[in-house]
Amino acid sequence: MPNNTVIYIFNRIVRLSILFFILYLIFTNFGTFLMILGVIFVIIAFLIYNFKKKMRTKGFHFKFDNSSFQNGQNFNFNDFKGFNQQDFSGFANTPRFDEVQKAKEFFGFTHSPTKEEIKKRYKELARKYHPDINQGDDAKMKELNHYRDVLIKTVE
Repeated sequence: MPNNTVIYIFNRIVRLSILFFILYLIFTNFGTFLMILGVIFVIIAFLIYNFKKKMRTKGFHFKFDNSSFQNGQNFNFNDFKGFNQQDFSGFANTPRFDEVQKAKEFFGFTHSPTKEEIKKRYKELARKYHPDINQGDDAKMKELNHYRDVLIKTVE
């Protein structure tokens, strides 16, 4: 009998040790897996945080000056004499086709005029429509100035 109890106890110990060994393997590998997942999660969270941090701004300020040009290119914005801010406002400033046609009719042009032709014809019409000559009526002179601006924009 003592032999049976020893064998029984030995069997129990072997079974428990095998169970603990299996549990050890499961939990150590699973624990390692969980630790690897945790590290990957932390790295991804860190990268997302830094990306968002870089993307955050306190407002967009566009600055375009001489420092934007590299390789020794000298660029001077003062070379654009005679331009004002309205000249650079884009396509909204370009006259409509029908308005250009009205301006050509008003000036008496049948072709696309040059800048010199526009200036010459403007001076002739200004003498004709000037408010001092027309008893203070400046409606035609305003129309003349508007159509001159329209034609000048189409030439440049």
